[in-house]
Amino acid sequence: MGNAVVNSAMLRCSFGQAPGTLMVLPVNRVQIGAMPMANIMDNKPLINILPFGLCSSLANPTVASATSAAMGVLTPMPCVPVTAAPWAPGSPTVLVGNMPALTQNCKLMCSWGGVIEVANPGQMEVQVP
Repeated sequence: MGNAVVNSAMLRCSFGQAPGTLMVLPVNRVQIGAMPMANIMDNKPLINILPFGLCSSLANPTVASATSAAMGVLTPMPCVPVTAAPWAPGSPTVLVGNMPALTQNCKLMCSWGGVIEVANPGQMEVQVP
């Protein structure tokens, strides 16, 4: 079991230099303590997943370009996540808007090689199996 994730949860990326925030739109009408509850489809960059400061992944084209221009010295650039798949695994028993609920144990893969995870789910009272 893990804690359910809600709007304004803190996220971290393995290549990001700062924490990010999860923004959950209130479209599913499921709330915990007046905060919208997240599901595995809350994975859209710049809508649900906000930037993580600077990115240090050489798979990110802007980082690779800046590093090349700096004669091979790693040069971090703005970390705008690129996520193509939903969060995994999600809750197998609790649905939010007909999709599995997002728990603090879920991970999200960035196309630039980073792993995005929940650092703080935004609430600590409700757990989902």
